[in-house]
Amino acid sequence: MTGSYIDNFLNHQLRRLRIAVMGDVMLDRYVFGTVERISPEAPVPVNKVTRTRAVPGGAANVAANLAGLECRVYLAGLIGDDENGRVFRTLVQKAHIDDRGLWQRPHHAMTTKMRILGDRQQMIRLDFERTVTITAAEEAFFLQWLQQRIADGLDGLILSDYAKGVLSPRLTQSLIKMAKAAHIVVLADPKGTNWEKYNGADFVTPNVKETGICLGTAVANTQEAVYRAAKAIHERYEFAHLLITRSEKGLTVVRRDGKCWYSPATAQEVFDVSGAGDTAAASFMAAIGAKLSIRAGLQLANTAAGIVVSKVGTHPVGREDLLQLWRQRQGRRWHTYHTRSWQAVAKKIRQWQAVGETVVFTNGCFDLLHRGHIRYLQQAAGQGDHLVVGLNADSSVRRLKGDRRPLVSEEDRAILLHALSCVEEVVIFSEDTPEQLLAVLRPDILVKGGDYTPEEVAGRSYVKEVKIMPFCEGYSTSALVAKICTVYGVKTGE
Repeated sequence: MTGSYIDNFLNHQLRRLRIAVMGDVMLDRYVFGTVERISPEAPVPVNKVTRTRAVPGGAANVAANLAGLECRVYLAGLIGDDENGRVFRTLVQKAHIDDRGLWQRPHHAMTTKMRILGDRQQMIRLDFERTVTITAAEEAFFLQWLQQRIADGLDGLILSDYAKGVLSPRLTQSLIKMAKAAHIVVLADPKGTNWEKYNGADFVTPNVKETGICLGTAVANTQEAVYRAAKAIHERYEFAHLLITRSEKGLTVVRRDGKCWYSPATAQEVFDVSGAGDTAAASFMAAIGAKLSIRAGLQLANTAAGIVVSKVGTHPVGREDLLQLWRQRQGRRWHTYHTRSWQAVAKKIRQWQAVGETVVFTNGCFDLLHRGHIRYLQQAAGQGDHLVVGLNADSSVRRLKGDRRPLVSEEDRAILLHALSCVEEVVIFSEDTPEQLLAVLRPDILVKGGDYTPEEVAGRSYVKEVKIMPFCEGYSTSALVAKICTVYGVKTGE
């Protein structure tokens, strides 16, 4: 029953939700590189930069997660009039987030966090920021913004506080009272030691450390200790629920009357916990805004956070990603694979690119998948964040390889490729080259295997960069066919 009701939420209700996010917005910049030596100037590693990435951060990361779930999202906050502020606004617009609630303060520098990573390991973080005092004009603007959103129809409000000064006590209380008067669910992500300004919120979502800071004492990450801490906070403040995020231990909700819900985290290889709390808050609010139960909301939030921690940096979770992983975790681990249209994959590529992620494309017949193919695809995937594979249709393979090929049908080849963890999407094309497909998809990087020069590669004008990679020597479909024929005593050509 729960499974079908969550499937309906993911497939139909999400797109109809309207959620507003207000708080401290910032720009997250990532510098990726490889470390191979120590500097001769000082005992520090030399990071050879390979690529950079910028994504919306802070409260905007919450909004980006909601946009990834395909909700209608409205964002409000204070931005700078500098270059980082302009980059931030462009990213927000590309993510299809309504930015009418962004107030650009003159002569203000955009809050920016820069993370330097070497070989997927964060080496240092540089913060460019200063705490602000909100003005009367800015406060009036934000209140008018929320009043208009309520008038247009709203399912939820998230207050994302990073203690940078936008969510002042008076403004926060005014926003909560306005939302509650309209019967809109309010979720607040708190900071600091005094949480009176969040009084009246339906859900307050600290992590274990923030819970301890509020109480003035460390809280152990056990169910008993977390429950006692939540009860103590409920005695101090007027919240309906506390949702405490507990890293690898999962999520715990404690209602004011003492009722408790607990959802353990799903086992997941963790690369980076950046933004996992924002993802959990966004997913949970979407579920509650759609009138799902608290238990269902916790299950969805845990599933979404599990996707994020397996990646490096902040990554908004897509609705289709969440739907796919949800189905897997419900036990439906095998289903018939249906290739998607060029336009559907192009839309997904635009969503990835809108948040600064790099999309890699390669193509081939991949008839009798072997070790050489796998190695090549893994190397191609390593050039960016997402790998899309263009697969030659059966008719195309026959023209290229002869009437006896392919040995494996296009549908079976697509299923095999899509099952690889390094491959995100498979698109079938019937032309001799992928040029027409690339004109629709327009990924960032085109990877080609073999002895080519970039100028010889078909479709190169539709990408930013072409990379040539050698095939893995000693492995080929032709050699595999020849070996099979030899083993079974079949002469080639018979």
